[in-house]
Amino acid sequence: MSVPEMFSYIQGFLSADQEIREDIRKVVQVLEQTAREILTLLQSVHQPTGFKEIPSKCQKARELFCTVRTHLGELKTKFPVDQYYRFHEHWRFVLQRLAFLAAFVVYLESESLVTREEVAQILGIEVVREKGFHLDVEDYLAGVLIMASELSRLAVNSVTAGDYNRPLRISNFINELDSGFRLLNLKNDPLRKRYDGLKYDVKKIEEVVYDLSIRGLAKEQEAGGDK
Repeated sequence: MSVPEMFSYIQGFLSADQEIREDIRKVVQVLEQTAREILTLLQSVHQPTGFKEIPSKCQKARELFCTVRTHLGELKTKFPVDQYYRFHEHWRFVLQRLAFLAAFVVYLESESLVTREEVAQILGIEVVREKGFHLDVEDYLAGVLIMASELSRLAVNSVTAGDYNRPLRISNFINELDSGFRLLNLKNDPLRKRYDGLKYDVKKIEEVVYDLSIRGLAKEQEAGGDK
C-alpha cells in the first residue's frame, strides 16, 4: 500500500468514526432533554404542597422513563456492540443523571435505595457487561450520590413545609448510605470527588435534625417510630 493509499484508508476510518459519534450525540441530546423534563417534574416535590403530589409525580416520571427506554434502545444501534467503552464518554453524564432520577423516584415511592438491577430495568438496559449496553457500576454509584444531594435539599424543604418527621428518616437513610460507601475502595477520581460531597450532605442533614431536636419538633418522631 502506497503512502497516499494508506492515508486515504485512515481518512475513511476517521470519517466513519466521526459519523458514529455524531449519530450518538443526536440521540444523547434527546435523552438529555427527556432527563430535564423528568427532573423538572420531580423538582415540584420541593414545594410546600409538593409532598401531597409525590405519588402522581412519580407516576408521571415513570411514564417519561418509557420514552427514555425508547431512546436508549435507539442509542444501542449507533455503535458496534463490542465498543461500549470507546464511546462511553458521550453518554456517561446523561446515564448518571438518569440513574439519579430513577433512584430519586424509587426513594420517593418507598424511601429505600434502588439497586443497580432496578435502575437498569427502569432504563431498559443491561447490568452484565457481556450482554451489551449496560449500566456501569460507577455510573450507578454516581447517580446514587447525586440523589444524596437532592435528599439533603429535600430535608431542608421538608421543614419549611411543616413535615418534621421526613428529615429524620432522610438522615437515617443518608447515614446508612454513607456507611455503605465507606466500605468501597474508590479508585475513580470523579466518583471519589463526588463521594467527598456526601460528607457535606450528611453534615447538612444533621444540622437540620439537630435544629428540629433543640426546638422540640423531633420528639414526636422519636416517640412514634420511623414514620
